[in-house]
This record gives sequence, C-alpha cells and structure tokens, in this order.
Amino acid sequence: MGMEGMPQWVRGTTSRQAHVGLPPGTVEEEHGRSGFYGPASHLYRLHPPTAWTSVEGPAAHRAYDTNRLEGADDDLWPTLLLGNEQVSIGIQRYTRGRPEFLRDADGDSLYFVHRGHGTLRTEYGPLRYREGDYLIVPRGTTYRFEVEAPSVLLAVEAAGSRFMLPDRGLLGRHALFDPAVLEVPEAEAVEEAGEFTVVVKRAGHRTTVTYPFHPCDVVGWKGDVAPLRLNVEDIRPVTSPRFHLPPSAHTTWVADGFVVCTFAPRPLEEDPDALRLPFFHRNVDYDEVIFYHRLTFHPVGLHHGPQPGARQRDAEAAATAAAGAGANGQGEGRRMANEYAVMVDARLPLTPGPGAARLEVDDYVRSWVEAASTSD
Repeated sequence: MGMEGMPQWVRGTTSRQAHVGLPPGTVEEEHGRSGFYGPASHLYRLHPPTAWTSVEGPAAHRAYDTNRLEGADDDLWPTLLLGNEQVSIGIQRYTRGRPEFLRDADGDSLYFVHRGHGTLRTEYGPLRYREGDYLIVPRGTTYRFEVEAPSVLLAVEAAGSRFMLPDRGLLGRHALFDPAVLEVPEAEAVEEAGEFTVVVKRAGHRTTVTYPFHPCDVVGWKGDVAPLRLNVEDIRPVTSPRFHLPPSAHTTWVADGFVVCTFAPRPLEEDPDALRLPFFHRNVDYDEVIFYHRLTFHPVGLHHGPQPGARQRDAEAAATAAAGAGANGQGEGRRMANEYAVMVDARLPLTPGPGAARLEVDDYVRSWVEAASTSD
C-alpha cells in the first residue's frame, strides 16, 4: 500500500540520515516503491541481504555474455535478450552492415554504441556515430547503419511510445546535459536510381517495400520529430560529496513503463561517513537491467547491491585514503568512479528472449556468495 503523507517511523538502531553514518557492524538496505521516487524504508542488518547460500527459480539474477552472439552479425533486427509489452532490449552487431533500409512501426528505437563507428543514414539526413553515442530513431523513420568499423549496439525499443527527456525538477532543464548538445541531421538528399528495399516491422511482422529510387531523397525538413544523437561524454552527472545519490539521479531517457539511466565517470563521496558504493536495495516495482561489456538482469523480489569483492576494495581504498589524508583532512585527490554503464529499469516484468539462454553466464547469482566468507 502507498504511504505518501505518512510519518517517518523510527524503530531500533538506525542512522539519522539515509546512506550516511551507518551503525557499526551493520549494512543498510533500502526497501522502496516506485523505483527510487516513492516511499521507502531503510533496514539496518547484521548481514548483507545478498549473502544467500543459494537461489532457485525464475527471479534469480542473471547475466548474459553478449560476446557469445556468434552468427548474429548483420542480422536484420537486434537479437532479443529481454522484453515485455512496453520495452524490448537486445543486441545488434554489424560487421559490414546490410543493404536494406529499416522502418520500425512498433515504437521508437534507441541504440547505444558499445563499439564501432560509421553513419546512421536516415531520411532526415545522416548522423555520424561512434562509441558512446546514444542514437534515437523515432517510430516510422526509414534508416540503415552504414558501417565503417564493426559495430556492437545495445538496442532498446519503446513499444508504442516515445523516448523523452526526464523532468529535471529543481536542477533545471540544463542539468545532466544541455538539450542544445543533442544533434539532429542536416537534410542531405540522395539522388540515386536503382532497386532499394525498405523492411517495415509492424506488430513484429515483416513487410517489404521496394523503390526505384533511394528512399533518403529528402531535401529539407522542419518540426520536432527527428533522429538525434547524444554522446555520453556530454553528460555531466550530478554528484554529492556527502550523500550517495540513487540511480534515478542519472536518468537520461524516459518512456512509457521504463527509464534509461547512464552511469558516467564521477567523483565519489568525500565524507568518510557517507556510502560510496550502491546501497543494497530491492525496488520491487521495477526489473533492472545493466549493460557493461555484458548484460545483467536483476528481477524484482531479490536484493541486489555491491558484491563482496567490490565492498572489500572500497574498504581498503577508504583506509588508504584516510591514512594519506593531510592536516586539513583531505587526501591527495578525490576517488573516482571510472565507468560508463547503461541501465534500463522496467515497470512490468521482463522475460528472457528465445536466444538469451545460450548467452547466460553460469552461476552469476553466486557472485554475491563466493567471496562472502573472506570479505565479511
């Protein structure tokens, strides 16, 4: 049930401030609703809630090694890994690219360029792409990837909806990135005769349209619907030296039923009492998917948070920094989170696609267990 407007109850031994000054010998867990936007409680435990001995069943955490996608290069559409009726998440690999043009009539498409470079050719005009680019292709747009270096892309489809920028609230509309950095194509008509194929996807089915001229023959356009590009280097994440911000602070795109967040390099918290690693949490309203070099899937219902090895390294680094602090209490430099990662949080349960099983990493759920006895 919702608890909006209810008082904050405090029982037993707790910290005064969430994510700061944990009682000695405890770990903190956030039990929240509506992602990190709704009501929440913080539980202070004697043991990490991920220190299980085993997990059996479909709600177990899973990891998919996308490097195993042999034979999937230059497929017409992405290989589906996870999806529901509102969002599909997959991997697209191009070695040379394909001659056909695509037109997705089922929803907006978002591509994150993990590796490679080339040109996204659209009827609005071309957009160059490189590693770290987000590319958004509006529903119904004709396009194809013209590949100059083998490319691997995370592909997210918003079924029946569109990608929008999140409300920045008190931070203002120029926070995390100024909308002016978004790039749209310059019109560039291609006048070329021949036989050109456009493959239309509607309700998951394929329809082929053939033209005697190049489909990107647009000499000009105006309006507020267009393909666009954003590179992660243009994202300036919000940070706090004294408080660990929730993942929702890193939201980049929103669509019906899910959000896309970007974790970019950023300074870690300086306050010795503040958490630096992600706090344990079980946001039971959203399935969570994170893409690094492989894709991890954390369904609702189970806790997740830093693994034992990460917690051990953080404790050691904090001790080293404290020992090297000067007279003013400051170390020689701020510690950094040097990573890029893309997270998709989905409101409805995600189901693995037909090709996901062969990519699954064995015993991923045990990665929270195996080092526990040596790190706690």
